[in-house]
Amino acid sequence: MEKKSPEPPEEASQSRDSSRDNQTWITAQNILREKLITEDCFAWKLQAGSKEEEALRYVGGVDISFSKDDPSRACGTLVVLDFHTLQVLYQDFSLVTLQVPYVPGFLAFREAPVLLQLLEKMKRSNNPFYPQLLMVDGNGILHPRGFGLACHIGVEANLPTIGIGKNLYKLQLHHVDGLTHSRVRELLGAEENCSEDFINLVGCSGHIWGVAMRSTQGSIKPIFISIGHKISLQTAIMIVQMTCKYRVPEPIRQADIRSRDYIRKLEANAKVK
Repeated sequence: MEKKSPEPPEEASQSRDSSRDNQTWITAQNILREKLITEDCFAWKLQAGSKEEEALRYVGGVDISFSKDDPSRACGTLVVLDFHTLQVLYQDFSLVTLQVPYVPGFLAFREAPVLLQLLEKMKRSNNPFYPQLLMVDGNGILHPRGFGLACHIGVEANLPTIGIGKNLYKLQLHHVDGLTHSRVRELLGAEENCSEDFINLVGCSGHIWGVAMRSTQGSIKPIFISIGHKISLQTAIMIVQMTCKYRVPEPIRQADIRSRDYIRKLEANAKVK
């Protein structure tokens, strides 16, 4: 009988460290998830009926772009838009070197600290445009442990958040309650769903984890909306629909455009020097 070669000491140590990190992160996610609110919990209204009522005016978007030359170099971006005009009122950037690797299911531990710092900086300065709601380029409860990046940021910042997934790739990695890449493609391709703008992402348990939304007429590629924190799925869908000029809602689109542009200019300047 052939004996299995022993794992090299360095690789064995890295494997143990990785396993230890994963368990620590799972524990942290479980603690934060106890604070998660998956229904509407905010003072503002989409359309205020009187002067006394607070209306939704400031919608934020956060995204991170990575350097092509060095994947550990990243630019975190926060933008705030006027909910009615979709004009950018505020933007800020943070260029960082990330020490935490990307591990499927634990994206928040890599990206959330950068984005939370941008929010905290804005809050400390008493900026009048501080967002009443935040859209996050990443999933909310559409996650293997029901606590993705949008949930993590929402709970930590105590803000209503909406998770916006832009592709199926991460679902393929996560396999949320049976919602594999092939299962979601099957739902999207079903004849009864061809003319639908929204398709419920129903897992094997019967739970609705989010929706696939065709945000513009004739759009083939949907976006994936899920609850982040302090908001219901129904309200999240309404707000996303009201902020879509193109396929991706404008707060996320603007954060993405500006973060890519910022890091591209920095790299170009560095090459000139």
